[in-house]
Amino acid sequence: MRTHPLVVVGGGVIGLLTARELAMAGHEVRLFEQGVLGREASWAAGGILSPLHPWRYPDAVTRLAQASIAAYPTLCQDLAQATGVDPEWMPSGLMRLGDDEAPEAKRWAGRFGVALEPWDLAEVCPGHGIDGPGLWMPAIAQVRSPRLMRAASMAVRGLKVMVHEQAVVEGFTRDRERVTGLVVNGETVAASRVIVCAGAWSRPLLERYGLPLPVRPMKGQMLVIQTRPGFVKPMILKGTRYLVPRRDGAVLVGSTMENTGFTKETTEEAREDLLKAAHAILPDLAAYPVTHQWAGLRPSSPEGIPYIGEHPEIRGLFVNTGHFRNGIVLAPASARLAADLMLGQDSVLDPAPYGLDRPSGGGSGGAVLI
Repeated sequence: MRTHPLVVVGGGVIGLLTARELAMAGHEVRLFEQGVLGREASWAAGGILSPLHPWRYPDAVTRLAQASIAAYPTLCQDLAQATGVDPEWMPSGLMRLGDDEAPEAKRWAGRFGVALEPWDLAEVCPGHGIDGPGLWMPAIAQVRSPRLMRAASMAVRGLKVMVHEQAVVEGFTRDRERVTGLVVNGETVAASRVIVCAGAWSRPLLERYGLPLPVRPMKGQMLVIQTRPGFVKPMILKGTRYLVPRRDGAVLVGSTMENTGFTKETTEEAREDLLKAAHAILPDLAAYPVTHQWAGLRPSSPEGIPYIGEHPEIRGLFVNTGHFRNGIVLAPASARLAADLMLGQDSVLDPAPYGLDRPSGGGSGGAVLI
């Protein structure tokens, strides 16, 4: 008797790495993406491999982050070897300017064994003629999100995952309490199990099936200032704004937090705000041009805790969504946990904190965490 494939809905970093885990476990996998693989929130992300202020987050986020951070060096090496595309994993360190939260940060660092020292920016980023107290986290790394997306997209195809782009999932088919497939572009596709990894678009798809998860779009705008390679080496965070230097001298400046629904237009107001913040952090950036500006839609969720698990009433229908602004950070561990749950395997991570039937915090989409 022929078994039907496992189906992944959504082709961002969560969907791609979940599909990769399932395919590497030996299963036939199909992936449906309503647009182009990796071109939504994942592509737009800054790629800092840590929550910006990790001590503000609940333990459920911290555990996923720690597991993912540990997995990233090997993951990026494997993706580069398999595809020839380097995701540019780089432990450039993160300098947080200001010491207003130093006690909370130090307690967090002591609890999780993270190196965190009080430094001046002039010591970490010499040659720019500025200083200021801050907390230096030298082990925090980054990836270049568009390159990670390209490598992950190529890797799943190399694992024989059947990828369908411009494929709009309109709903699911069921036999009583079990999912049997899905409707894509008006046609029914059979599936043994389905997992929804559709980011900010997950709620509209799932709420028709008794699962109105409080996951909503939250727009973030970013821009790039093109400098020379090595102009600035560490990532720098001040308040809600940050700089992420790339190997080629591009310095990413992020990011806004805008509750504007499913709109991704960039604005001159955001450009001016981000530039002002970048020049305040590093005045020497004023000598270099802005080359790109873009926006992405983060899937906001209460306290930034993603939903990972099986539908409480429909067997075989799983969810992996709601990672808010930490999708890249949490992706490897989230994909591993989701795959374990789909395949009925024991997981290193306790799935309970990510359950789909946990309290939703009133359905507001959660507090804004930075």
